[in-house]
Amino acid sequence: MAADEHLRPGRPRLLRAINERAVLQRLLTGGPASRPELAAATGVSKPTVGQALANLTRAGLVREAGRRTGERGRSAGLYEIDPTAAHVAGVDVGRAYVRVAISDLGGEVVARRDARNRARGAAALVEHVRTLAHEVAAEAGIAWDDVVHTVVGSPGVLDPETGRLRYAANLPGWGRPGLVDQLRAALTPSLAIDNDINLAALGERAYGRGRAVDDFVYLSIGTGVGMGVVIGGELHRGATGAAGEVGFLPLAEGGGRSPRGALEEAAGAGGIVRTARAMGMSGALTPERIFTAAAAGDATARATVRREAERLAFVVSAVAAIVDPALVVLGGGVGANADVLLGHLDDAVAALTPLRPPVVLSELGADAILLGAIATALDAARELVFIERAGDGRLVAP
Repeated sequence: MAADEHLRPGRPRLLRAINERAVLQRLLTGGPASRPELAAATGVSKPTVGQALANLTRAGLVREAGRRTGERGRSAGLYEIDPTAAHVAGVDVGRAYVRVAISDLGGEVVARRDARNRARGAAALVEHVRTLAHEVAAEAGIAWDDVVHTVVGSPGVLDPETGRLRYAANLPGWGRPGLVDQLRAALTPSLAIDNDINLAALGERAYGRGRAVDDFVYLSIGTGVGMGVVIGGELHRGATGAAGEVGFLPLAEGGGRSPRGALEEAAGAGGIVRTARAMGMSGALTPERIFTAAAAGDATARATVRREAERLAFVVSAVAAIVDPALVVLGGGVGANADVLLGHLDDAVAALTPLRPPVVLSELGADAILLGAIATALDAARELVFIERAGDGRLVAP
């Protein structure tokens, strides 16, 4: 009895927090709504919904959004999330480019910038990211203090025990100790760093090909080769965070073990160029030029694309047998532009296995990582802002 009595004083605050969260979630997912609509959607009484709205409005999280007209009876006042309550930043750190975007709490990107990555070391790259992020905020007329959470997409896998990034060989010095703390000091105290391909998969899940697909994989072909795995609508990271590091898969043609992985050496951008040269192509070659030549009918370029398709078919076949995805989304700097590859890839997969998930090009292209960072940042920021400004009922008038 004593223990029960000890818990009673906290119950009203807990119930208010639960009700406020339910109302806020409905507005986030369903858009503007009236009090009766919120009551019906949440199962909370109209007076309680009214009190939750008053508290959330006072906290700056919800605002009035006009009235619903055109229906019989009295018009109903509408409420919506106040998108200006806070902002988030998404950062995509790549070997060639650094991309930064800032979004309001409603998910609208209010400013973004892409800049060449010319930094020659980790410290210079952190400073480049900081400068670019602050400039983007200024361009949007946003005080940097209004950015409550940042998500950084980067090659590699963050080791939670050491705080270091593993497998980020394409960014020299990026795996050194203290990097995450330096990014936090340069950007926002609330910051997360995640594998870029995982974020690309989450971007496709939120805004692209994976919107209505619970089980799919995002296969990225660029400087390296990587994969993001979504199962049951959630990103699958694995025991150590390395799920999807398919660049380390061995290949019979790989010629031995490489620090970057046999598949990545063979199927990444550099591997495509090396294959083309070995087959007789010359000049200033890039994957884009090779694919363009293949589309134009160049026999050597088409043979190069077929070889690339065979290598990627190995990955698709293995993943199909283990994960059984409904869809394979092809992205990355090479993959997102490789429509000429798809027919050859389908044929190569069919020659290897009866398990043939559809393979489609990314809908988001080069923006997939950045949009995944924004989507992830919004989830965290909404929770942070709710806890900070509401959530325990302290703002409810006595």
